[in-house]
Amino acid sequence: MSETGTFSPQRPIRVFLVDDHEVVRRGVQDLLDAESDIEVVGDAGTAGHALARGPALRPDVAVLDVRLPDGDGVSVCRELRSSMPGLACLILTSFDDDDALLDSIMAGAAGYVLKEIKGADLVAAVRTVASGRSMLDPATTARLMRRLRGEEDEARPEEDALSGLSPREREILDLIGEGLTNRQIGARLYLSEKTIKNHISRMLSKLGVERRIQAAMLATRGGAVPGADMGRHGN
Repeated sequence: MSETGTFSPQRPIRVFLVDDHEVVRRGVQDLLDAESDIEVVGDAGTAGHALARGPALRPDVAVLDVRLPDGDGVSVCRELRSSMPGLACLILTSFDDDDALLDSIMAGAAGYVLKEIKGADLVAAVRTVASGRSMLDPATTARLMRRLRGEEDEARPEEDALSGLSPREREILDLIGEGLTNRQIGARLYLSEKTIKNHISRMLSKLGVERRIQAAMLATRGGAVPGADMGRHGN
């Protein structure tokens, strides 16, 4: 991201495109390259290619499809942001899916929009996330929030589960909610990555869940992780 937080034809927004359909990549590239303050610096059709090529291109924004032949755009977002914390990821997908939206938010994505978006709106979305703001599809986000509020209205056994965690496990859960990877959590707590993995395995077992994102959601509803909804999760 620009040090000043502003972009211009002299310092355009550098965009990296990740989509397995070449026609989509070319169409989005033509759309964005037509703007004087945006420059597409590269593209990739697979997760592996994106992770290998992305960091060297030093993009300000990565536009990512959710589904890729060898992985998913959410994981690519998380990995790229691990090496480039200032990168803004915009998920551009055909799938109007609550879980994909939540996974994207937890992975640190700044935006989530559907491919049915108008060209001018996609350009605006790229500028929005490049400036450090969020851009989420309104209909999908509203439906997800209604679902989460509905869950909150029910009995909350997660509070009992959270109370069974050790202080160290609660600390690690807080850091998961902040979006840190295992390696980053280990560095923060001065513990090995293997030790962190062991703590997380025990914590997930106690909470009765299988995935980190589920644990973070429980913690958020239980009040353990303020602001976790905009965090990032790792494997």
